[in-house]
Amino acid sequence: MSAVWIDEEVSLAEATAKPEPKIERETHKLEKRLCRQVGQAIMDFNMIEEGDRVMVCVSGGKDSYGLLDILLKLQARAPVHFELVAVNLDQKQPGFPAHILPAYLKQLGVPYHIETQDTYNIVKKVIPEGKTMCSLCSRLRRGILYRVADELKITKIALGHHRDDMLQTFFLNMFFAGKLKGMPPKLVSDDGGHVVIRPLANVAEKDLTRWAAHRQFPIIPCSLCGSQANLQRQQIGNMLREWEKQYPGRLKTMFTALHNVVPSHLMDAKQHDFKNIKITGVPSVDGDTAFDAQEFISAALPVSQVIDLQR
Repeated sequence: MSAVWIDEEVSLAEATAKPEPKIERETHKLEKRLCRQVGQAIMDFNMIEEGDRVMVCVSGGKDSYGLLDILLKLQARAPVHFELVAVNLDQKQPGFPAHILPAYLKQLGVPYHIETQDTYNIVKKVIPEGKTMCSLCSRLRRGILYRVADELKITKIALGHHRDDMLQTFFLNMFFAGKLKGMPPKLVSDDGGHVVIRPLANVAEKDLTRWAAHRQFPIIPCSLCGSQANLQRQQIGNMLREWEKQYPGRLKTMFTALHNVVPSHLMDAKQHDFKNIKITGVPSVDGDTAFDAQEFISAALPVSQVIDLQR
């Protein structure tokens, strides 16, 4: 059953087809990777189940367009039957092209709902000029989407957050909130009444950017928060992109770390019983090997330099 989410088999048509031009070949590989990564996240965290009615929150940005696009592709071959409903919240931002999303969704043939609520003027009225609007805007948007989910009898709410969003959230919490806390792939909403899923959890932002360009999504920029150039999230995003530029593969390694948490080697006494640790005389996989510098040196340096250090 689970293998249908991740289709690794090569069809007879693909095997006998003439070689594709390089650009087409790369695009085909990108599509397969996106479907595989989304399918893997759905399986790993049991995001979508038989009979689910999934609300896909579509903002008009590349991420939510990509999410809807890939879920539609997977829906055709999924091992379970589920429905998709695209939902957009028109927040009455000045100049918002309200006709674009309905026209696009109608063309796709996907059921959709446009919810119109003037949160823009509420946020502008409450938040002083120059202050970050995201927190209030997000709270207002969540409350409205939860209500709409109830009205549409939705069982899962799908958001378009990707791997880079998750890493940014982790570092934001660590740097500014003093918490090792990230953005989970699946959770119960803060009102306790909805299950929220993030099927793009394994997907890199750069792949979504490439996919959006290939699919020519009608992107709608966010004039409310997109103009806030000094947001902490943007600064963290710039930092992560610079790290990836200097050390290719670092983002993937950091994201893997979110899957491999070792509470015994952190300092949260609520997660690990440090007070009652006693000698057991039995070797432990949670022993002090984490303090061996050699494993970090080996990962960071070329083999020749590691050999020199060992002499």
